[in-house]
Amino acid sequence: MLIGNVGVDPEVRYIDQGVAVASLRLATTERGYTLKNGTQVPDQTEWHNVVLWRQLAETVEKYVHKGDKLYIEGKLHTRSYDDRNGNKRYVVEIWADAMEMLSPKPQAPAEPQATNANP
Repeated sequence: MLIGNVGVDPEVRYIDQGVAVASLRLATTERGYTLKNGTQVPDQTEWHNVVLWRQLAETVEKYVHKGDKLYIEGKLHTRSYDDRNGNKRYVVEIWADAMEMLSPKPQAPAEPQATNANP
């Protein structure tokens, strides 16, 4: 379970038979504090790769943007690949099972009130 902020607009693509897959980067921050001896411990931010499938991905495509706060529930998934130099690299992702949008809905701009142009 993670609560964090989206770092960049999600990337959504469609694979076999129109299945939607969304990828996003989620930042979680552990707030800093001051020790009894006065030592400052700074904030620590971690970045997580999140993958959402099907309906969740379609929801992300429509409603989630950079800076939005999300609650993500899922499981860890590790994959590997070979880089350009032939070195094996590993990527840890969170495959989301559930998501909840925590940012308030943006307010629609108020319509201008009619003014009487005739004095």
